[in-house]
Amino acid sequence: MANITCFGEVLWDVFPTHKKIGGAPLNVAARLQAFNNTVSMISRIGEDKKGKKILKFFKSKGVNTKGVQVDKNYKTGKVKVMLNDKGSASYDIMFPRAWDKIELSDEVKMIVSESDAFVFGSLVARDDVSRETLYALLTLAKYKIFDVNLRPPYYTTDVLKYLINQADFVKFNDDEIFEIAKELGSKSQSLEQIILFVAEEIKAKTICVTKGRHGAILYCNKTFYYNSGYQIEVVDTVGAGDSFLASIITQLLNKKAPQDALNFACAVGAIVASNEGANPEIKQETIENMINA
Repeated sequence: MANITCFGEVLWDVFPTHKKIGGAPLNVAARLQAFNNTVSMISRIGEDKKGKKILKFFKSKGVNTKGVQVDKNYKTGKVKVMLNDKGSASYDIMFPRAWDKIELSDEVKMIVSESDAFVFGSLVARDDVSRETLYALLTLAKYKIFDVNLRPPYYTTDVLKYLINQADFVKFNDDEIFEIAKELGSKSQSLEQIILFVAEEIKAKTICVTKGRHGAILYCNKTFYYNSGYQIEVVDTVGAGDSFLASIITQLLNKKAPQDALNFACAVGAIVASNEGANPEIKQETIENMINA
């Protein structure tokens, strides 16, 4: 298994009826660790109860927290989550919060330098402090995995273009790749043509596009791989894409065939969407049953 570092926001998702620990990088880290990778988290929490609970969560999952900093001035991250009648989420992300102020230190530089892969998103780049730390760590990372996560108004085209050009592997959802391809100058309406266009514009050899309940497309080694999704009853979609990403990273880094990796990741994403919250426990048998069904 691989040594992987995740960088970015850790926070509390506050639903109308309950609260859950979340943040895309946190969800990815937890699922990566569940697949027996060695996982480190680089982030920042407040000096408060919510921050302590996040640290406790990481430790219960076996995630290395040496890169999780504590801030005396800013509170732990918080997001108000609204779900529509189909279980799809919209977000109100509090700003500024502790994870906006991740500092560059010898500790985090060493963690990234020693990792096989470095996972980062676009939301953490909304504030100068965390963004500059991210830029510095990207120069040290061996294999860079960019999880595009467009949350208006917290991104700019210039920052997105910079981050996308740093990555070896990029994950989009279908709306995100269309938006970014348009910014890069594409006129195409075909998803495959859009992927080919983006692949020509950036250095990443692997591009993955999720399509919600319709599965995902993987473009790897100049070949397309498809999965059209699995039939499930959606409970909520929070964290499904994060578990998908953790699954496909684990599979590909362990040299699994791209089609098998995609099928596995789509199954995991579907199982998460059929459960409440971003980090349900999933048995290998459940994944295999989903794929074979």
